[in-house]
Amino acid sequence: MPEILLHYIWEHCLWAGFEQQTTDGKTVEILSPGEHNRDAGPDYSHARIRIDGHEWVGNIEIHVCSSDWQKHRHQLDKAYDNIILHVVRTADKPVYNSKGEAIPQCELRYPEGKDYLTGLFEAARMMDSAAGRIGCAEQLLKEPELMTEGWRKTLLHKRLECKRASIERLLEITKGSWEHALYISLARNFGFHTNSVPFEELAINTPLSYLRKHRNSLFQLTALLLGQAGLIQNDKALEKEYEFLRTKFSLTPLDASVWKNARLRPQNSPELRIRQFAQLIYQSESLLSKILDSDELKNLIPLFAVDKMGRSSIDILLINTVIPYKYAYALHKQDTGKAEQAMALMEYIAPENNTIIRQWRILGQQVNNAADTQALLHLYQNYCQHHECINCEVGYKIFENKQLQLF
Repeated sequence: MPEILLHYIWEHCLWAGFEQQTTDGKTVEILSPGEHNRDAGPDYSHARIRIDGHEWVGNIEIHVCSSDWQKHRHQLDKAYDNIILHVVRTADKPVYNSKGEAIPQCELRYPEGKDYLTGLFEAARMMDSAAGRIGCAEQLLKEPELMTEGWRKTLLHKRLECKRASIERLLEITKGSWEHALYISLARNFGFHTNSVPFEELAINTPLSYLRKHRNSLFQLTALLLGQAGLIQNDKALEKEYEFLRTKFSLTPLDASVWKNARLRPQNSPELRIRQFAQLIYQSESLLSKILDSDELKNLIPLFAVDKMGRSSIDILLINTVIPYKYAYALHKQDTGKAEQAMALMEYIAPENNTIIRQWRILGQQVNNAADTQALLHLYQNYCQHHECINCEVGYKIFENKQLQLF
């Protein structure tokens, strides 16, 4: 049995009606299965159980066999010290945390009818075959309405929450400076995916405070950023200016080899994007305030109007940086109304066009604006690609229908 099916049984409470016990005979009551963790660490957090009348709150780890605990070296990992129950199909040995403490184990009991398990295995096969594509493509072609507007809105919320988490990590790096964090985020998104990582490194290695000292000179900003990127070529004036600034601020440039140029259109070349970024800094005093104070796209778009920057590129910056910052800042101020207003701006931006979105279009899904594309991108990247079909509303409906047909 694939482990993911045990996850499905656990999360969807298919054990209901079956008496559960630890391997040493103590009664287990499952009050809440917890929240599924898709990152590193235990499978479920904030679970609530009762063992022999004593209530416990903590993490749950699930394996097919108890011996998988040691295979995954959890006994050496302090992240697993708060496991309150090890849920398995077969308990073939005792398990201990990094402190040497024994962890309660439960051989999960659930319906084991042949037809029932066959249906679950069919679901697993569908997930295994989903690598690189949308696993429920056949069903969606027949019933595109399986994808509801409610699920799309939930996915958009999840997308923005992920971006908010990234912003909060930057705020830790920048010691709570929203303006500095915005600078790094904008830099990353000026890399337009292909060069996002070196662009982010460029911003981190070139503090905003240094740029501010020379923000009234586009020439100096360009020299500083191109020099730090290691991309000044055949321009003696820029080289001389960068050498002066590098010495002044004790800077170390990136190696030019980190930048990708192959198969890029001229308008996406790293040198052009860096020059545009320098121009944005030059013309955008108090950019964060302007972004937060502007509630309409017509006021936001001109903020990013720099030389040779097309509307589609501006839209990407709005989608990936501006709206997430407005959303995150509103929640930071506990203004849910402003957060919803920021999210709604996605509906007024043209839909993105990439291979993932084209797949959804082929399956009959309506793609009218950036709200649609962001939701569908999140679905593909966080569910389809990771075979998380059973945690997707569409996949759950399909599995549920399969189960109903078996009984």
